[in-house]
Amino acid sequence: MIDIHSHFLPGIDDGAPTMLDGIDILKCLSRQDVTDVIATPHFVNESSYMSPRSDNLKLLDQMKELVANEGININLYLGNEIYIDSKILELLDKGMISSLADSKYLLVEFPLDDEFPNYDDYLAELINSGYKVILAHPERYTIMQEDYDIITSLHEIGVLFQCNLRSLIGKYGKSAQKLVRRLMKDKLVFTFGSDIHRAMSNDDLLLAKSKLNKYYDKSEIKKLLVSNPEKILRGIY
Repeated sequence: MIDIHSHFLPGIDDGAPTMLDGIDILKCLSRQDVTDVIATPHFVNESSYMSPRSDNLKLLDQMKELVANEGININLYLGNEIYIDSKILELLDKGMISSLADSKYLLVEFPLDDEFPNYDDYLAELINSGYKVILAHPERYTIMQEDYDIITSLHEIGVLFQCNLRSLIGKYGKSAQKLVRRLMKDKLVFTFGSDIHRAMSNDDLLLAKSKLNKYYDKSEIKKLLVSNPEKILRGIY
């Protein structure tokens, strides 16, 4: 599996507090058949979550060195989980934030429980500027749980959807579980991710992946977990 959504870089958001915690996360992912993972620390403009790309690259290099020393068989890349904002293009131009693995794919998030005015205009602007927008965990947003038409309209303008694997097993509640099932049934999921913030004591990702067989055949599962995210790593649009 190629995981495009994770929080293993230490000390810069609500993910891993320390380098050792980050290594524990990567060991956990590797144990559950993740071969490649993109670090996607939150970037929320004008907040405490504004670690710049230059600092994140330094942290990533340190993590790569530790991974090599620990013998963990996993490849690391940089990105961001970017909170929806009118200044995303400006932040990209300034080198403050990162696309996914230096591609034209962007991982964008919404507020979980609140509406956000003009979100469709902001996403359309990014798409019209040549970016491929991936919306992080749509199944978790209250506005989408309450109004599926929002998902349909975003799909129509070209937004892609990354769902959290553990939503399949109820990690984020019944409403998220119900919505991710509908997204799978309608074949609207582009890829899945771990959205991991701490190392898991069990193998939830493997358990969640076993649930995919109800909705997809083997070739479709490979597309979701490997082929589609591989497009990001290879810059294929």
